[in-house]
Amino acid sequence: MKVFYVIPFLILSMFGHSQSGNVVVHKDPRLDNFIKQRGMIIPPATSPQMSGYRVQLIFDSNKKIVDDARSKFISQHPKIDTYISYSAPHFTLKVGDFRSKQDAEKIKDELMRDFPTCFIVKETINLPRID
Repeated sequence: MKVFYVIPFLILSMFGHSQSGNVVVHKDPRLDNFIKQRGMIIPPATSPQMSGYRVQLIFDSNKKIVDDARSKFISQHPKIDTYISYSAPHFTLKVGDFRSKQDAEKIKDELMRDFPTCFIVKETINLPRID
């Protein structure tokens, strides 16, 4: 007997809610600007890349320490590219685009005096510059 009361209720509720219309989305205009800026921060690789080596100089959660180390390195080696990456909560400073481990070892040996904890890492590099 209860089924007979439920069926008309379901039928009426289906017809009562089957309306069509337009949906209006209200959003903050800053959202479009944020999406545009976020896309510009991490661009795709624009140069050819290959497997190679870099020397990791420093790894710290304080960005100022990493920036100071970068400035010190650039003043001594202006022609070698530097790369700062962030993986929460640490910043990492890596330098160079070396095709062979031997080339990376040469620079590492020079840097051991100023950066005693530096070491070589294998990763995807940009093709080295031809000067």
